[in-house]
Amino acid sequence: MDSAKKQILIVEDDAFVAATLVLHLEHNGFDAAVEADGACAVERVLKEQPDGVILDGNLPGKDGFDICRELRRNYHGTIIMLTARDDTFNQMLGLELGADDYLVKPVDPYVVLAHLKACLRRTSSISADTKELNYGTFRINATTRVAYLGAKELSLTTAEFDLLWLLASHAGTILSRDEIMTSARSIEHDGLDRSIDMRISRLRKLLDDNADNPHRIKTVRGQGYLFSRADWD
Repeated sequence: MDSAKKQILIVEDDAFVAATLVLHLEHNGFDAAVEADGACAVERVLKEQPDGVILDGNLPGKDGFDICRELRRNYHGTIIMLTARDDTFNQMLGLELGADDYLVKPVDPYVVLAHLKACLRRTSSISADTKELNYGTFRINATTRVAYLGAKELSLTTAEFDLLWLLASHAGTILSRDEIMTSARSIEHDGLDRSIDMRISRLRKLLDDNADNPHRIKTVRGQGYLFSRADWD
């Protein structure tokens, strides 16, 4: 997937509905993937941490409402339920379980797109005030200035914490060295200062990242660094 685009996972077993949504989402600048098996949905969402999930209510393997309930324990992205269950009780249930929106099939894919964009805007506004971020076994809190990998508290200097928070709060987005330097010191990177690279190397060790082929804090050649949403199990 293109990390610069919003990533949407469509949990849907109807191949035609799924393909139609993928077509409309990708045509409008999203990266879209499909998971047809409800039994695999929770694990996949928590691993990949997409920006949004479009979730069918009736799925093989696991009910969509049960999936929504489980996701809300550790997933903070947008969830839109898209289901044929059109009664008031199920609409209320879906929203109470944590869905951000509830749409009843059949519905025009452009309507789904409009609701998705609206939900993502609200999520972005809320996330600006977020004080804690969670990605699988990784957790970082801006108020207490503490970060954990599993049960282990990470020993971080002030500068290392600030860099890790910056990267984690922009997960899925490539940050250039200029952007990192400007945020850290309010000065532009002169191309010679290697302090960022040294801190990245230190953070990778603390996060049990692979030094030769890092997958948690990735180097994007010629562009900068990318904090991954996935691979935190």
